[in-house]
Amino acid sequence: MDVLVNHTMLAAENFDIKKVAIAGGVACNGGLRAAMEAACRERGYAFYMPTPILCTDNAAMIGAAGYYDFVRGVRHGLDLNAVPGLKLG
Repeated sequence: MDVLVNHTMLAAENFDIKKVAIAGGVACNGGLRAAMEAACRERGYAFYMPTPILCTDNAAMIGAAGYYDFVRGVRHGLDLNAVPGLKLG
């Protein structure tokens, strides 16, 4: 956790960033949330974090969707590209 906080603060300093946000599954970690908030407060940075209910880890959902496609025989070549609005189910 210290590495994430320290590297984030270093990056913010190096790039003259005054706003820091965390998101995704890692943002549900209470210790990280508290440490990041304290580090930002010390430096006068604005800190943003979503409510924990919105901090889900989408990797599990994507893995499950891929598994069920695989079981159904769905296969794609190496030319497959991302489809941001793809509907699952």
